[in-house]
Amino acid sequence: MQQAIAVLDSGVGGLTVVKEVMRQLPFEKILYFGDTARTPYGPRDAEEVISFTREIVDYLIQYQPKMIVIACNTATAVAMEDIRYRVNVPVVGVINPGARAAVGRTKTGVVGVIGTEGTIKSGAYDTALKRLSSRIEVVSRACPSFVPLVEDGNFRSIETFRTVSEALSPLRDPTMDCLILGCTHYPFLADCISEAMGSEVVLINSAEETARDISTILQENNEMSDVEEVPVHQFFCSGDPRKFQDIAQAWLGEQIRLTPVVWQVPHIGA
Repeated sequence: MQQAIAVLDSGVGGLTVVKEVMRQLPFEKILYFGDTARTPYGPRDAEEVISFTREIVDYLIQYQPKMIVIACNTATAVAMEDIRYRVNVPVVGVINPGARAAVGRTKTGVVGVIGTEGTIKSGAYDTALKRLSSRIEVVSRACPSFVPLVEDGNFRSIETFRTVSEALSPLRDPTMDCLILGCTHYPFLADCISEAMGSEVVLINSAEETARDISTILQENNEMSDVEEVPVHQFFCSGDPRKFQDIAQAWLGEQIRLTPVVWQVPHIGA
């Protein structure tokens, strides 16, 4: 019960999931790995993403986590089934929770999906959405310029808004009422994305639904933490530790200031 929930991502994007897990499950210990040295994963081929994901999971498994959360849409799309086969703990991804949230919110049945090249190419969201409802029409677009902006901590500049607006202009459709942020980096750009798409388009961030899935699985397995005290979280990154820590502290805000955190740079991905 006191074992950690391991969360991995290609960089800082998975912190959006961590923030929601901290909010919903404040007594659960988090073990986070951001592969900032090798981000982004989106342009890489599937075999390379699978290899990187295996490497990170092999590293994290030494800490004996009770669950692994692949908080990267690209890795979820191409590597999740492989990881499920390799480990004996539950493995949770972010695609099905995001699709479920969109189907629950759309009124027109037209759902947009933005993500990395790898995620969009995989068709994973199309499959997940159509599995939930055959009436859904999916409009997808890869936005490869977004992840570098987030990894640089450039969330709200004029340059960022211009980049976001240009990338999303082909998606503007009066019948679309939901847009899935199909990369966990993208919620960092939510203000710019919302301004570009208009207030009538609901942005779907899978973090909240993913945290609910985590809670449900832990309850079903009787693995919820039974100690009501603040845990010590561990955050790993494979790249520049100062940049990673600055972004993590800015994004997690009060939640991370109230909890003890160990920051570490492992010998992986360098």
